[in-house]
Amino acid sequence: MRDHVVIAPDKFRGSLAAADVAAHLAVGLGDVPVVSLPVADGGDGTVDAVVACGFTRVEVEVTGPTGRPVRASYATRDGVAVIELAEASGLRLLPEGPAPLTATSYGTGELIAHAVRHGARRVVLGLGGSACTDGGAGMIQALGARLLDGDGGELPPGGGALRNLATIDVSAFGLGHTREHEHEHEQGHGHGHGHSGGDLSDVEFVVASDVDNPLLGPHGAAAVYAPQKGAGPQDVAMLEAGLARLAAVAAHTHGVVGAAEHDGVVRAMGVAGRPGAGAAGGVGFAAMAFLHAEVSPGIEYLLGLLEFDRHVEGARLVITGEGSLDEQSLRGKAPVGVASAAAKHGVPVVAVCGRRSISDEELHAAGITAAYALTDLEPDVERCVAEAGPLLERLAAAIAADRLSPSAGRSDH
Repeated sequence: MRDHVVIAPDKFRGSLAAADVAAHLAVGLGDVPVVSLPVADGGDGTVDAVVACGFTRVEVEVTGPTGRPVRASYATRDGVAVIELAEASGLRLLPEGPAPLTATSYGTGELIAHAVRHGARRVVLGLGGSACTDGGAGMIQALGARLLDGDGGELPPGGGALRNLATIDVSAFGLGHTREHEHEHEQGHGHGHGHSGGDLSDVEFVVASDVDNPLLGPHGAAAVYAPQKGAGPQDVAMLEAGLARLAAVAAHTHGVVGAAEHDGVVRAMGVAGRPGAGAAGGVGFAAMAFLHAEVSPGIEYLLGLLEFDRHVEGARLVITGEGSLDEQSLRGKAPVGVASAAAKHGVPVVAVCGRRSISDEELHAAGITAAYALTDLEPDVERCVAEAGPLLERLAAAIAADRLSPSAGRSDH
């Protein structure tokens, strides 16, 4: 017998976290039994979403995108660590403005090292919201790789320096020596948490991302995403050259099938040409090339992690949503992923959103029966952002009346 409702929204960016959206919807539904499963697609908010579903939050001090220390968190449960790049290397950690040529992914590598030393055997990397276009160079440096110029000197942080890359020394590649690791040794307990050596070979890595861009070219990390991180045309050209160099040197000194020419000219694309290699400024490339990560659509992987199939079985309705239901939503974002998963169980899906800019036909094609927008209740977008919680409760009450009451009829929104 179908009786409960699964509430599985993503965050409303700039307004409410996914767990808060779910909580307000539950209030608005009244006495309807609910299962709250706040979701994410691998971008910012992923750690919050899995913590809300029973994972444990771990806080660590790591190197931020500008080199300054930041507090970052990841989530862990049963040997699985969910690491969100935005926590350590995100755009929101640049209070003084963008740093397109020098921002580093080093802190993300430190989070990986910490998680593995503390027992993680599967690491899920959520890639999104990054400040850097360094091809994951910082991440692998934090894990012990040395990126050297022609004179044997260490390259400075950021994608701008990669044009001078001559050698990648992976002889010490593993867990590196992070701030937290040094602190553990000072406290005398650096060897009691599973991994304390340098081997990552028995750890499974998964990149959870909805980005399918390659590393290089007109659809690559520099061309498409670097301008969003403050890069001008000259910066983009410099970053593109650096990423091409990284892929070429990786092919020669690490046996990675990257852009297979050492002179910086791209003549063959291996890992660098795979969908997702351009995610998070090229961190996807480094994850695939050096950590042998598999790439999975972010929402699909997260739904599996949260056991969505088990929770949706026997449900009357699924409510999903995100802040803006638009063309981007149709490209593998959370609401469409939730609708696809629910369809396998024959459970109808409705969406809530702040505002909506796609047609009923597009909604239905994505498996969503109807959409309820805050702007249906309050045309002022600023008020929608400020009063999202109470407005969501009103939308949920409307959903209950339209979809769950004994006299519920079909209603178009």
